[in-house]
Amino acid sequence: MSRVAWPNLMDLGMRQLGLQPDLFWDLTPAELMFLAGADATGGACLTRTGLDALMAKYPDRGEGDA
Repeated sequence: MSRVAWPNLMDLGMRQLGLQPDLFWDLTPAELMFLAGADATGGACLTRTGLDALMAKYPDRGEGDA
């Protein structure tokens, strides 16, 4: 897991984009990057194969499952 460069993101959101702090903190990193004009996905879309792999790794739990 990589660390988040919060000072850089805060600078981008609040100084460069002029977002109010409450709006900044309500955004996801992907939404912030979209507002900044960057492609947060790196150009890669989730394919069916990728979705199947995620579903196998993180299966939904049924009702009553812990």
